[in-house]
Amino acid sequence: MTNETVPISTDVEIAVTRLRSGGLVALPTETVYGLAADLERPDAIARIYDVKGRPEGHPLIVHVASAEEVSRWAKLDDAASQRLASNCWPGPLTLLLPKRSSVPEIVTGGRTTVGIRVPAHPLALALLNAHGGAVAAPSANRFGHVSPTTVDHVVRDLGTRLDPKRDLILDGGPSAIGVESTIVDMTCDPPQVLRPGGIAPDDINELLGMSTASASGPSRAAGMMASHYAPRTPVLLVERNEDIGERVGHRTVFIIDRTTNLVESAHHLYDDLRRADDAGVDCIVAVLPPAEGLGYAIRDRLMKAAADTPRHLHD
Repeated sequence: MTNETVPISTDVEIAVTRLRSGGLVALPTETVYGLAADLERPDAIARIYDVKGRPEGHPLIVHVASAEEVSRWAKLDDAASQRLASNCWPGPLTLLLPKRSSVPEIVTGGRTTVGIRVPAHPLALALLNAHGGAVAAPSANRFGHVSPTTVDHVVRDLGTRLDPKRDLILDGGPSAIGVESTIVDMTCDPPQVLRPGGIAPDDINELLGMSTASASGPSRAAGMMASHYAPRTPVLLVERNEDIGERVGHRTVFIIDRTTNLVESAHHLYDDLRRADDAGVDCIVAVLPPAEGLGYAIRDRLMKAAADTPRHLHD
């Protein structure tokens, strides 16, 4: 695929050069593609908000190369946090931790906590290791819209908004998991799962030897807004395939139903939503998977995608 607007490359050294000069790099992770800026370049981080159309103060997730790097940016002091880090990193887990003063205010929206993780994608890790620092990286799409899991998704969403002289898209192929990282707030007692993701809440509970709580309190991490991950087309949700007929009526619809395989469902979720959005139908009908394993994350994303669907379409 070619793109005349912003360069697409697999060269990590070029990506590092662009980061260090204040550019943005769309980088692959095992979850979704992120839009990265050098954590020590607040000017570049400000461009993330502008390019994405992201509300100011909505916090970003910090990505580092290893758990050993975390101490530069956050306090990974307690045994529970260390247990999750040692068992889940690199991987699709973000820990919300007390931040250090080295993290710019623009990353956290003035909060005293920061979300941080070690991604599992080899190209992302190569970039972070070569860079020798950290990056702030939300998903590489317009804010609130369907997340990107391929280079094509990034180009379609942000290609014309990136600067070809400063920015770069790093091509690491399709994202393996396809939904964002699980976010666990470790500053609460008990810890709260703020966003289900690539690691199931039940697995978090087992590792901690205790039950985590559901998200409550003010928004303090990515993905906590009621409406998010949304296509342009209204989304209707059903619990069973058999319920589709009575909900659809005379509307033209695109049906998403991968409930027999949760791994496949997560991997294809955002691509399915994008294809459905391009189909020119009245609405998208998605069958909710069971609330288990990756099903927690898929249900969360679909419910947020459907949050703004007009009430009359639900009748």
